Amino acid sequence: MRSIFKNFSYTLASNLLSFFISALVTFIGPKRLGVESYSYFQLYLFYSNYTGFLHFGWADGIFLRYGGEYFENLNRQRFSGQFRLYCILECFFSLCVSLLGYYYAPNHEKSIVFVMVGISIVLLLPRTFLQYILQGTNQIKEYVKLTIIDRLVYFGIVSVVLLGNMDSFILIIAGDLLGKLCALCYAVYQCKDILFSKPEAFKDIFFETKENIRAGIKLMFANLASLLMIGIVRIAIEYQWDIVTFGKISLTLSVSNLLMLFIRTVALIMFPALRRTDSKKLPSIYQFVRISIMIPLLGMLIFYYPAKVLLSIWLPQYADSFIYMALLFPMCIFESKMSLLVETFMKTLRFEKTLLEVNGITMILSVFLTGIVVFVFKNLDMAILLIVLLLAFRCILAEVLLSKKMEISVYKDILYEVALTVCFISVSWYIGGITGTVVYFVCYLIYLVLKKEDILNFIKEVRNFKDKIKA
Repeated sequence: MRSIFKNFSYTLASNLLSFFISALVTFIGPKRLGVESYSYFQLYLFYSNYTGFLHFGWADGIFLRYGGEYFENLNRQRFSGQFRLYCILECFFSLCVSLLGYYYAPNHEKSIVFVMVGISIVLLLPRTFLQYILQGTNQIKEYVKLTIIDRLVYFGIVSVVLLGNMDSFILIIAGDLLGKLCALCYAVYQCKDILFSKPEAFKDIFFETKENIRAGIKLMFANLASLLMIGIVRIAIEYQWDIVTFGKISLTLSVSNLLMLFIRTVALIMFPALRRTDSKKLPSIYQFVRISIMIPLLGMLIFYYPAKVLLSIWLPQYADSFIYMALLFPMCIFESKMSLLVETFMKTLRFEKTLLEVNGITMILSVFLTGIVVFVFKNLDMAILLIVLLLAFRCILAEVLLSKKMEISVYKDILYEVALTVCFISVSWYIGGITGTVVYFVCYLIYLVLKKEDILNFIKEVRNFKDKIKA
């Protein structure tokens, strides 16, 4: 238990740093950079999110198969050969993306973006391989150092660019790439015993690669479908409108996503810990964690109005896009629950196929609805609302399927949460201001009254837990 708290403190410190730097880029970047330049930076971040899938589940398979193992017990020769073959594959993809983007992008700025995305492949994916080994074997302290090194280097360069009023998205992307390079070098150093061991015979490497991809491919496609279901909407917005509209909506999404850094702090350490936990205890742990995050998350929506006002004052050129925070703010509710609870427990119970099916269905729904909303009705408001609707649908479907397998009931809680979310969107969009905030606050108090018994049981469990620690 002490190791869990220690790991949590490490990851919390790391994510506080990441939060600070992300906040700097989110709030200072748009003010210093021109709207168009900032939009191309957002385009780089958008495409970079998809490069992580160019290992075809290889790294995911290692994470799933060896998650919960002890680092010192890993087969050095096996992972040494895997890593070398893995790097060759990623160098090939890096070259392909860079060349295709450079020669076929519609304008010079997009060519630069694609070349830098190609470079990010060869820096990020080998690090992902090593990162998953460290994370899966509960080497959280070393894993955290990777993030800290990456973000500190990035922070140094971004600070110089922004404080120097340099309107160049290229320099900021270069800072991101340099941070990734330094983190990769440190990861190689931490895993040097593995990487510089004599590799296994090629047939053994090939067999192990096949097993890892077989184990991870479903999770990889599930993650890809998860990104695509929102990515499709964002791509359609950029295509139907323009890069500036894409950049403004991306800024609003970035503000809404800042909270996710803290949620991932907990999710990061939960997986290896849950893999070492008796499966019979998982349902009660699930319900305990569920109430511990949903109460504060739903309460957090109260801060929408002051956040919108302050951001509109700070970034007046983006004020027209901040009205969409009323639609996008609730995405934190569903994304947080999905990331921390549903996905983590599905990975622990090896329900990757179910996760893939849920994300696949949602992605297909995204394609269909985006086509109607964006290209038939050409309605930007509905396109943005669609993002939240898709996230809600995926989260609810996945949690219902998971709850059935764990034999617990969540229907009443889901109903309360959906009702409160609909209330927030409605009062924020149609009423707004202080009046809308007060109306939502009253609804939230009603929700707390309805959940009174569960909250009291939760407090009792926390007290019992503290007593056990003291004993």
